[in-house]
Amino acid sequence: MTDLIPPADDAPADDARADGAQADGAGGLDAARRIAAAHTSASRDLEAFLRRVPATPTAADVAEYAALLSREDAVRADRAAAADAAGLATPSLGTER
Repeated sequence: MTDLIPPADDAPADDARADGAQADGAGGLDAARRIAAAHTSASRDLEAFLRRVPATPTAADVAEYAALLSREDAVRADRAAAADAAGLATPSLGTER
């Protein structure tokens, strides 16, 4: 869902090398930041929908909710993958015992 992710800033990162490459994976952190911002936006859109949906949702409301939820889930997965790629991988927080 890269079409939902904002473009990188045009300003070079503080740790950009003279050859244009990023030192120490900073490019990965920049991507993780951008994707996190896209996830925040998707979550806000979902929240705004939930604030305005009527007490008795119509079929169109249910369809809109499904689309917003799908978008938020997809961008959340992109955010997690970008964080992992930037070295921020965490162990599973699942309920396995």
